[in-house]
Amino acid sequence: MMTLIEGRFRIIALAFGLLALTFCGGGVESPPGASPSLEKESPALAAETHDHRDIEVPPDRQKAWGLRLGEVRKETLAGRITVPGVVALNENRTAHVSSFVQGQVTSLAADLGRVVRKGQPLLTINSPDFAQAQADFLEARARYNLSLADFRRAEALWEAKAIEEKEYLRRRAENEKLATEYGALGSKLHSYGLTHEDIEKMIEKCRLVETQEYKCEVADPNLAVLAPLSGTVIFRDAVVGAPIEPNTILFTVSDLGTLWANLDVPEKDIPLVGAESRVFIRSTLFPGRDFAAKISYVSDVVDEKLRTLRVRVEVDNAAGLLKPNMYVQGDIEHTATGWADVIAVPEEAVQTLENEKIVFVREKENVFAARHVRVGDQVGDRRIILEGLAEGDVVVLEGAFTLKSELSKTAFGHAHAH
Repeated sequence: MMTLIEGRFRIIALAFGLLALTFCGGGVESPPGASPSLEKESPALAAETHDHRDIEVPPDRQKAWGLRLGEVRKETLAGRITVPGVVALNENRTAHVSSFVQGQVTSLAADLGRVVRKGQPLLTINSPDFAQAQADFLEARARYNLSLADFRRAEALWEAKAIEEKEYLRRRAENEKLATEYGALGSKLHSYGLTHEDIEKMIEKCRLVETQEYKCEVADPNLAVLAPLSGTVIFRDAVVGAPIEPNTILFTVSDLGTLWANLDVPEKDIPLVGAESRVFIRSTLFPGRDFAAKISYVSDVVDEKLRTLRVRVEVDNAAGLLKPNMYVQGDIEHTATGWADVIAVPEEAVQTLENEKIVFVREKENVFAARHVRVGDQVGDRRIILEGLAEGDVVVLEGAFTLKSELSKTAFGHAHAH
């Protein structure tokens, strides 16, 4: 008869036996060469063991779906960062126009939005000060001519020993003084915008009278204020009849064919910015359009609060689409930090099917296979392909989403688009 202790030992032994069978798989053997169920396959092996499902698309359907094909080639991709920015006027091509004299506006020749040429009148000012400047010039010219004639006589008399050297030197000094005054008043008229031709015409109107009391009534009080450069009028603060004070800004003219964009580059990306960097400006208002730009200035100081570096680029705005103060994005490329000899396709060429990345490859005429790929970094709008594609493969660059949608309608095997 079994004792109570022996019965308990048998129960414990039976329990340990059942546990051993459980952890050993119940005595069921695995097929030779099979991988344990808990071991994961490598990405490369997973890609090889998947079936490449394909779809046949006739040429007319390819055109209707907008399929665009391209051959895969190795290429060098530039490192790229995208930073925020704001469009600004090109201050090297912008001018604030004001008057150098006091007066009153008599007429306007330009308005907001008007495109003007360099030297074109913007407005006319009636200015007594301008008339006085002309009169002073003509008077100085008359005194200079009289002094010049007197000096030449003194020169002849001194050579003939008819006057003392002291008198000769006095007349020469007087002539040089008047010549200086005459030249300074001429320069003053040039600063008002008068050209050499304008001054010559004014002189022709006046008959010279060789006298110290000479006054000439040919001075014109109307001064035309000219555009200092060609561009568009973007500011105007002038009304006919309004009084004008010197140095008051009346117009602002700017060449909008080139603009600036001030970009803020994060401190960590400063090494990507250099003189050889290529820059493209983009705006959400014009999707898919790049505006070529060139770096013209890189700040030497990092903003202590934002931790960004200001980079100024000059943007080609020949189409006139960009506007000052518009928010934009700047794509800065630097080949020194790029990827060399890699296979890459447009980002839209890579699709996700059953939680895996695929690219459609043309296997034969009108037949496209969903090729499983392993992807790398995204550089701009391109995606690096690490495995799954080879040089020479013809892939679908545009329209891959439509192919994926059509292929998803069939569970397995070959699909045909009608």
